[in-house]
Amino acid sequence: MTKKSNKKYIEEFLSLIEKVGNKLPNPTTLFAIFSVAVLLLSWIVSQFEFSVIHPGTGKEIKPVNLLSVEGLHRIILNLVSNFTSFAPLGTVLVSLIGIAVAEHSGLISTVLRLLVLKSPKKLLTLVVVFSGVLSNTASEIGYVLLVPLSALIFLAAGRHPVAGLAAAFAGVSGGYSANILLGTIDPLLAGLTQEAAHIIDKSYEVNPAANYYFMFVSTFFITVAGTFVTEKIIVPRLGEYEGNIELEELEPLSKDEKRGLWYAGFAIFLFAVIILLGLLPDGGFLRDPKTNGILKSPFLSGIVSFIFFGGVLAGLAYGIGAKTIKSDNDVIKSMSKSMETLGSYIVLVFFAAQFVAFFNWTNLGLIVAVEGANFLKSSGLGPIPLLISFIIISAFINLFIGSASAKWAIMAPVFVPMFMLLGYSPELVQAAYRVGDSVTNIISPMMSYFALIIAFLTKYDSKAGIGTLIATMLPYTIVFFITWVILFIIWFIFGLPLGPGAKLFL
Repeated sequence: MTKKSNKKYIEEFLSLIEKVGNKLPNPTTLFAIFSVAVLLLSWIVSQFEFSVIHPGTGKEIKPVNLLSVEGLHRIILNLVSNFTSFAPLGTVLVSLIGIAVAEHSGLISTVLRLLVLKSPKKLLTLVVVFSGVLSNTASEIGYVLLVPLSALIFLAAGRHPVAGLAAAFAGVSGGYSANILLGTIDPLLAGLTQEAAHIIDKSYEVNPAANYYFMFVSTFFITVAGTFVTEKIIVPRLGEYEGNIELEELEPLSKDEKRGLWYAGFAIFLFAVIILLGLLPDGGFLRDPKTNGILKSPFLSGIVSFIFFGGVLAGLAYGIGAKTIKSDNDVIKSMSKSMETLGSYIVLVFFAAQFVAFFNWTNLGLIVAVEGANFLKSSGLGPIPLLISFIIISAFINLFIGSASAKWAIMAPVFVPMFMLLGYSPELVQAAYRVGDSVTNIISPMMSYFALIIAFLTKYDSKAGIGTLIATMLPYTIVFFITWVILFIIWFIFGLPLGPGAKLFL
């Protein structure tokens, strides 16, 4: 088979993915459809004498028909509480309010700029990928600032700007779940996982830091893998840059920005000291009052509060030092602006909350979990092939549904209970999902910032399109997948905890 025919098949495959993905409705519409579908399915299944035995309690589980008078009353009476009590809603809103102050004060963008500008040329690629991973703490700042900035820095260093763009995009999007800091995605996914775990165990709690140890270590593996792909595959493939883009001069940090960083560093230091004083001494004020332990302490259980306070303090300190915050109005405006961007998310959460609640009420999730667990047991697949298969499924679905939370809201109610019945913890299933969800972000046309990256790319290559971007990023997907799966397998074999109190097995 010739290279020309190979290229033709690849282009046809990518075109098919694009067409199928573009035909999918908006995620909010998708959840509204799913909610109605669950109601209809509950009626259909309830017409048959179908039941399963709960492996834990031995009780008979039958499907519940929500298209009945009793079901209608339940929907009407709980429509509001389904929304307001939905675990991810409050955690995301609180986290984002705090991070918004750090972002809109200019702290996060200044730190990223400093990281990239001050890096030695030999370590330029490594620093770009690493900065991309770090930027996930504040979500879109990496896409909007770091990706175009990295292209300019590579150009200034006499290298192909698209290589810098690709390296940054790989870190920001391909390493989406890896980080050395907790971000808004951690409490968001943990809330969805906890809701799904309640199908089996109503008292089960999932800490927002449940995957922190694994994701912390993943940061360095993804950074090295991204650097390897850029230097060994992307740079040789691109060759010399022959474009006519004039180099834009990158401004060094101003005196105000430097002062702001010092102020922010001092504020973060004091905040860290207070936390350590509450955790390290025996009987510290942030330890669990009952057990004097850290595992279920106010610190870990209330990690979202610390994300909020940390973001506000660091952002406020930087803003005062850099003179970007001049009054309390500036702080309130930054918080309000972050809420404006969440309008579509709040609407999505309303329908997602109804879908999750309806699904739980019907007992369909529990029935599917029991039947699925029985099937997996009889399949003879060992734990590692089983988990790798789940990672692959997550990666594949990510090509068609870009939102990490939207996918997990659909998948968690099925897969979390299913794996729980096989003895695996919800935290382990969530970690496997995050690996699959991250690695195909950079080749998914459904990823929300995909069009923006193409716009950046066409600045340096006027003929570039979706196929160009996917072809450039595909090596990252393959290498990230192999690297992350190997790390996941090693982690599983050695039985290492995924995060504070997050074991692999129930």
